[in-house]
Amino acid sequence: MDVAHILQKMKIGDTVGSCSVLVALSHIHEQFEVGDSHENRARILENTAELLANAPLSWLFPKVNTDIRGQYLGLVNLFTRYAALPVCDTDSGALPAKNYEDIPAKAQAVSTVLLVLSLQIQKALDDQNSPAIRSLGRTLAPTYCIFAITHLQEQPWTSAASRKRARELLTSAVELTGSRSVQELLSGKLDDDQKGVLGPVLDTLKPELTKESWKRNQAVKHVFSWVLVQVGRPWLTEYLEKVFPPSLLISDDYRTENKVLGVHCLHHIVLNVPAADLRQFNRAQVLYHAVFNHLYTSEATLIQVVLPCLIDLLSVLEKPPSYAVIPRKPNRFDDMLRHILTYMEMEHKLDLRRVYAKNLVLLIERMGIVIIRHLKKLERVIVGYLEVSDAPEEKCRLSILDALQKTIQIAWPCMEKRMGLLTQSLLRFLVDISSDSLPTQLKEHLMTEASHCLLLLNHCLKGKLQTLLREVDSSCVPDPVLMCIQKVMAAPLCQ
Repeated sequence: MDVAHILQKMKIGDTVGSCSVLVALSHIHEQFEVGDSHENRARILENTAELLANAPLSWLFPKVNTDIRGQYLGLVNLFTRYAALPVCDTDSGALPAKNYEDIPAKAQAVSTVLLVLSLQIQKALDDQNSPAIRSLGRTLAPTYCIFAITHLQEQPWTSAASRKRARELLTSAVELTGSRSVQELLSGKLDDDQKGVLGPVLDTLKPELTKESWKRNQAVKHVFSWVLVQVGRPWLTEYLEKVFPPSLLISDDYRTENKVLGVHCLHHIVLNVPAADLRQFNRAQVLYHAVFNHLYTSEATLIQVVLPCLIDLLSVLEKPPSYAVIPRKPNRFDDMLRHILTYMEMEHKLDLRRVYAKNLVLLIERMGIVIIRHLKKLERVIVGYLEVSDAPEEKCRLSILDALQKTIQIAWPCMEKRMGLLTQSLLRFLVDISSDSLPTQLKEHLMTEASHCLLLLNHCLKGKLQTLLREVDSSCVPDPVLMCIQKVMAAPLCQ
């Protein structure tokens, strides 16, 4: 369509020469603000996209200065607010899905305009490679980024079409800043003084991430968490003061989904910020108490993120175990293992048992030799968990077998007095598995792991287990179990 015709249709001017781009953008801004219906605003968006696509680059980007950057940014912000989510005034922070029915269409219309503008900026950069035009791209990038991420994820306010547009918009933001990836867009380059857009993005989100306002816009927490986990070492340290309080705030909510999201953010911070910075101003201690309180929940989805977070955090708070200094004083590793073993003994829900068993392995590895303090209770848990099936995948019992192997390898000097009970439990487990109707491959895997536990016991006890196994009546044992026993009996001892 002819540019003059578009301007006439928008009631701005007759030709591009009759008004400057500043005047045109100002008129569009005013028309959009006073638009009294969805149809009028949709038409303005469509006309704006046509104008941007057809106007000469020299008119769109004459001498790019503060005024032009401000005008473009103001218009982009106005358009993105048009597709903003409705405000939620309830304590739950969630609205029914029907409240978001018109958002995907609005987001697509806005994305179309922003993509056209981005394309024109890119063309201007290809023609001139002007620092002024590059600065315009960097000025718009944080808004592009926030808007794209808001509509990027599968949520009640997005559709397949709006998510596709959002991905294109995020790609365009990467190109506008000359970055090679989203991570570089946010973080910047190590070999360049130019910073990423993470700072401006967090500054924009900050007013909406306070205790009073963070639940009013359901998308804010998702945008914040998505952006946060894209940034790792060494960049995240610089923004610790901006990301730590919101993460704590979200994790402290009463809704499980928010707790999970908050702890996920906190764990990312623990993994990507140096220990010295975490310990500064008592941050790590505050984080520990906040996350440890979640251990009293019965929600498997929450425990699944809390345990790995705490285990990694304890490595920041406590010195690594030393084999040369025994006994060392009990610390928070001991407190956590004691807590987990107590809850594992009482737990009957299979989903929670799987989560506990999986993370028990990691905690045993981190604690090292000092697990000898907890062997009595640990033994009861291992024996108890081997007795209960969690078919069809048997993830819980596989994890417990792994935990037993780690325990034997670490605490082998203390295994002799526990040989009898553990051997009985493993043999009983082998008999049960041999008669279960499990897939052949899984059954073989379980029996192999149990046999490995017996082999480790035999090695650390210098063959004493073989004496015990000779007393087994072969006529009462299924053939698969008998083969496992013979394998242990025939295995050479490590010198």
